[in-house]
Amino acid sequence: MFDSGLGGLTVVRALRSALPDEDIVYLGDTARVPYGTKGPETVIRYALGCSRHLVARGVKAIVIACNTVSAVAPDHVRAALDVPVLGVIDPGARAAVAATSSGRVGILATAGTIASGAYPRAVATQSTRVEAIGQAAPLLVPLAEEGWLEGDVPRLAVERYLAPLADAGVDVVVLGCTHYPLFRDLIEREAQRMISPNVRIVDSARATADDVVAFLNDRGLRADPRPTGGSIRVCVTDRSGQFHAIASRFLGEAIEAPELVDL
Repeated sequence: MFDSGLGGLTVVRALRSALPDEDIVYLGDTARVPYGTKGPETVIRYALGCSRHLVARGVKAIVIACNTVSAVAPDHVRAALDVPVLGVIDPGARAAVAATSSGRVGILATAGTIASGAYPRAVATQSTRVEAIGQAAPLLVPLAEEGWLEGDVPRLAVERYLAPLADAGVDVVVLGCTHYPLFRDLIEREAQRMISPNVRIVDSARATADDVVAFLNDRGLRADPRPTGGSIRVCVTDRSGQFHAIASRFLGEAIEAPELVDL
């Protein structure tokens, strides 16, 4: 599994809950984060480098735990590598279509993911009667990295980002960035206040974990139960002094020192 930084550990967290016996290798490209502000060609190049590194470690499948990469690069990765590749866009889109009653779903994501149009395309493949309305929410990424999850600053940012979705009349809000689940409670409160008490929040990390479970079961690749469960190995391309605090926040548990790798 890889992401541009440590946000993808929210996907690891969901996957660990669903598949406790799997060994997980996580690569965070912390030296080049964020990907959401970079052009498609650069994102594709970075994604291929991360994927090749994981394949060299003998993984049985790759999960792109990054909405920006999932928006522009999965076909390129699949064409270049002989391993199954799963992303986070399609699972989130399927969950949103299943949850909506009004046929209008809102997508909170990075600028790169919104500009790609990946979520509207993914939603359209599930139902032509459902419209996806995108809203870039770039400030939430640095706020999550800093651990600034409550208070006036994140609340005002969330309020500003939700306003266009409220005006559009959505009844589902997709958390279309791996950092955003840390703001789930705040986003849900503000969405219920601004949109409707019945608004649904879709966490693409959880939806992706469900997809990975189904995929491994279908292919007969699921790990056998083990008394001690599976392991997590975290690799990064740059170590920061705040690594343990940030990583533990995203993963929801203490984490060992990461392995520093050069891509």
